[in-house]
Amino acid sequence: MKTLYLDCGMGAAGDMLTAALLELLPDPEGFVRRLNGLGIPGVEYRRERAVKCGIVGTRVSVLVHGEEEGEAPHDHHHHHEHEHEHEHEHSHEHDHHHDHDHDHEHHHAHGHTHTGMDGIRHVLLDHLELPERVAADALAVYELIAEAESAVHAVPVSDIHFHEVGTLDAVADVCAVCLLMDALAPDEVVVSPVHVGSGQVRCAHGVLPVPAPATAHILRGVPCYGGAIRGELCTPTGAALLKHFAARFGEMPVMTVEGIGYGMGKRDFEAANCVRALLGERADGTDTVLELSCNVDDMSAEELGFAMERLFEGGALEVYTVPVGMKKSRPGTLLRVMCPPEGRDAMLRLLYRHTSTIGVRETRTRRYVLDRSVVTRQTPYGEVRVKESSGYGVRRSKYEYEDLAGIARREDLSLAEVKALLDGTK
Repeated sequence: MKTLYLDCGMGAAGDMLTAALLELLPDPEGFVRRLNGLGIPGVEYRRERAVKCGIVGTRVSVLVHGEEEGEAPHDHHHHHEHEHEHEHEHSHEHDHHHDHDHDHEHHHAHGHTHTGMDGIRHVLLDHLELPERVAADALAVYELIAEAESAVHAVPVSDIHFHEVGTLDAVADVCAVCLLMDALAPDEVVVSPVHVGSGQVRCAHGVLPVPAPATAHILRGVPCYGGAIRGELCTPTGAALLKHFAARFGEMPVMTVEGIGYGMGKRDFEAANCVRALLGERADGTDTVLELSCNVDDMSAEELGFAMERLFEGGALEVYTVPVGMKKSRPGTLLRVMCPPEGRDAMLRLLYRHTSTIGVRETRTRRYVLDRSVVTRQTPYGEVRVKESSGYGVRRSKYEYEDLAGIARREDLSLAEVKALLDGTK
């Protein structure tokens, strides 16, 4: 499986992700020319060599009307002026440097103003030369940002007016990453826990903590951490791009690495300020899951069955019970839930809500799984789904039970008879 792993040990911003992914292409300069042909008014992409802590990588800068946004040493200003006349100015200490002191509105050659989601949607879907799927990805990224801004400022999404994430350079970042993801076409994107930085960010209302409120909102459910490095390492744009493209967050999977890209930020820290992208083939299916377990001795079979249903509905990979002997010679039940690491909090809430347990144990374990897919076959008895799996030198297929059962009921047959009939139509 073609896997892209993004190491965000120094956070993420749109320009750093762009630079890291560019290094994975056979012709990065050709791709930069493609980016410059998108038609973003007044925007020029530039790619240059950069060195951080002795590591050579790429830095991408975006020039708007001939100037790079944020020429100050490390300031990153962005304003949000909403229709309730709320002005929000952040001074971010990160390498994705933008100094947005201009008026909130920006205009394209055709005279339209693009500041809110309607304007962004028009730019991405109608104004730029983007493939349909890439435009859809870019729009989804902006919707994540808009939803975060809406929640932080308590205003409807329709009233959100973008500045930092709506200016031409940020549109350029989002479009570039979406185009690069389309060009690389990984089957799976895995992202490390995200380093967000530490300290504070100054805005018009006073001093706010890092991560900035919009970034923190976008990163809900995502493993992230602070640390000793002072400054904002993950921007709202970077967070939204990671959240949109990541299939999961966690440790690097077992994979054969074929390409490595380093996307450098502008500022220097004691650690190499970069996003590292590793592209390769994941070994026959391996991943990491959590096993959450609890023992109960005071629940009925009906209550346990209902709890299991709700856990499956909540995203559990597997739920099962084992009869156990408990203290005072009481018969009890061991309830075990398997889930991806990012699903832990949701599973814990469901366990405490639907069982009588007062404690849950966690075990992190590695799974070795076959690659799985579902195909639909047309048969004389209607459509039948077939679950196919392969890996480790084996290949298997199995009819979907519900489809078999539906045919068996309609035709008054046994499951074995239905299987035999379907096998005869292959």
